[in-house]
Amino acid sequence: MKIPKKLTATALVLSIIMLTGIVHEVAAQASGGGIQWLSYAEGRQRGENQNKKVFLVFNADWCRYCLKMEKETFQNPTVIAYVNRNFVPVSVNSDKEQTIADKYKVKGLPDTWFIAENGERIGN
Repeated sequence: MKIPKKLTATALVLSIIMLTGIVHEVAAQASGGGIQWLSYAEGRQRGENQNKKVFLVFNADWCRYCLKMEKETFQNPTVIAYVNRNFVPVSVNSDKEQTIADKYKVKGLPDTWFIAENGERIGN
């Protein structure tokens, strides 16, 4: 029995749509509702205890680009899942925690750092 080309094309398109939806759903489930931000002290400790790198983000309430990154990048289910799975995410408000921001010589916002499992700075 020969299957019409139109039916085959329709089945292929529907399969792609279903797979895309499944991938998006898996990423959303893995994200657990958002990036699981921790305080600096808790995140650094957890990074050492779990032998995971720390993803450190400096921000401020008034920072337009920080808000944009929070609303767009950090709401993406794929980004959420990747960050939560591979790093200990730490968010530091540089206005409220100036000592930590000074330690990393934060000059502009947002500023991101990667910290090794042993606490050494990898880079920003």
